[in-house]
Amino acid sequence: MHPQSQQSSFSFTVGARLEETTGRPDGQARRHGRTGVISTPHGEIATPAFIPVGTKATVKSVLPESMKDLGAQALLANAYHLYLQPGPDILDEAGGLGAFMNWPGPTFTDSGGFQVMSLGSGFKKVINMDVPSGSEAAGADDRVAAGKERLAHIDDDGVWFKSHLNGDRHRFSPEISMQVQHQLGADVMFAFDELTTLMNSRGYQEESLERTRLWAERCIVEHERLSKERSHRPYQALFGVIQGAQYEDLRRKASQDLGSMNFDGFGIGGALEKENLGTILGWCSEELPEDKPRHLLGISEPDDLFTGIENGADTFDCVSPTRVARNSAFYTPDGRWNLSNARFRRDFSPLVEGCDCYTCTNYTRAYIHHLFKAKEMVSATLISIHNERFVVRMVDDARAAIADGTFYDLKAEILGRYYASSPAR
Repeated sequence: MHPQSQQSSFSFTVGARLEETTGRPDGQARRHGRTGVISTPHGEIATPAFIPVGTKATVKSVLPESMKDLGAQALLANAYHLYLQPGPDILDEAGGLGAFMNWPGPTFTDSGGFQVMSLGSGFKKVINMDVPSGSEAAGADDRVAAGKERLAHIDDDGVWFKSHLNGDRHRFSPEISMQVQHQLGADVMFAFDELTTLMNSRGYQEESLERTRLWAERCIVEHERLSKERSHRPYQALFGVIQGAQYEDLRRKASQDLGSMNFDGFGIGGALEKENLGTILGWCSEELPEDKPRHLLGISEPDDLFTGIENGADTFDCVSPTRVARNSAFYTPDGRWNLSNARFRRDFSPLVEGCDCYTCTNYTRAYIHHLFKAKEMVSATLISIHNERFVVRMVDDARAAIADGTFYDLKAEILGRYYASSPAR
């Protein structure tokens, strides 16, 4: 089967547009929010949608069956981690990521580009590294996090890196990333890119953007070769990744450059100043093709989700719901609370009254508080189920609100209540 005919198994259809269903209450410029449907060989994704992260082919502490029951439409795994363990050949032999982890729905894999930054500078999971302009750290292209060793070295052809598991040396390039991701077998994969930080100089941002553009071209060539070679497997969509940090001209250039290439969709990534998230995303949405989906990488906070939806993001992923659950934090309409607090010891109500998740319909705060204090692993499972359901449902509600013209009312209601007393605000 020719790659072009294979490609017909992946599509995106735009539904209701935010500007058509409701005007902005403050009369400001157009927004790009919309509903839609992404069709993949393993099912459809109604957008906007939150895509929970199963880094190592598992959402930490949660069974795939539970993720399906709580309404997750797709899951995202990490190509870097699965490359190191158990190895992409194992997943290929198993029939791909979904079959390997017993997940019947659509799957995503990222390219490993994030790990290039995190291993290279030691900042790990931080992408919003706000640095005051003029500070000593700003423009520090070779800066490494305190106490960390530089484990990755970037050149124009790719990246040499050391495994965080055993120190072995490995090579990633656009071609290798495509080969790995094709073996992993996800429905959606991302082009190999370089993720910069807000601390990089303007000059380095320009250099990196050009490197990512050239890598994107190489990814497409290798992707098309592998799609033809592996025509016995379902078609895998390839998304280009838009970088450019906080610079409007660089974001627009990246969107124009990659938008003109034969990508199936686009990831919008990189270091983002939280207060400028909507503006940056708007720049990208204005330049990218309207008929292709946009995935905003690494976002799950309620205000960021609504900002992302409003400005044109169709899907989102983030590890936060399960990560905070492992520290006893759970989401409520009134903010994020810590279940380890003593006040929950005799609280026999559910995590959230009226929540339809498995945890809230079967267990109490007092019981899960006990599990956490007793260091029982199931505490993380129960809180993770609730947190994932909370975020998935919020985005589902936003999707419905775009269609029925109540998006801004829903946004004001949810964010006004969530951040009224939240210490995170």
